[in-house]
Amino acid sequence: MPKSVIISGPPAIGKTTVAKGLAKEFGLKYLGGGDVLKELAKEQGFHTGGDDWWDTPEGMEFLKQRKTNHEFDKKVDGKLKELFSKGGVIITSYTLPWLVKDGIKIWLAGSRENSAKRMTLRDKLSSEDALEIVTKRYEENKIIYKKLYGFDFGDDLSVFDEIINTNGLGADEVLSRAKLVVQKLL
Repeated sequence: MPKSVIISGPPAIGKTTVAKGLAKEFGLKYLGGGDVLKELAKEQGFHTGGDDWWDTPEGMEFLKQRKTNHEFDKKVDGKLKELFSKGGVIITSYTLPWLVKDGIKIWLAGSRENSAKRMTLRDKLSSEDALEIVTKRYEENKIIYKKLYGFDFGDDLSVFDEIINTNGLGADEVLSRAKLVVQKLL
């Protein structure tokens, strides 16, 4: 069974696009860590429709709940670790790179403005709203993961095999660079 791959990075940086492209290229199964977390939110009565749900007021409310109840994140991370260990999957996750040893780990770096620009196109938001959402999600997740696991999300990148700076690159260029990394390490 081939190694598993983790794509991580700040909100709206292109993790899902890259992960799905890699899954298709290398015949691996794609799994979004956020999708597993959304399933838990749904169990709590949230209406989690749409890829941009995290950026809605309801998604932000769930983020607030996660700050006081870490069970959501622990359940998701436990499930992701289990699936990761079986091999042959590409997972998008904020936390998994720091929680597992093996596999291939890629961090997609980029400015918050770059993420906000992607979000304005994807979610049809104003630049100001997108930048505010990206910043809030990044900072809130950083606090949650520091408290929950003790790592510095976005600052300690020592666990990654490769860091790809997405600033100034199109989705195809980022995917091409990621393919080279996976091809070399798979």
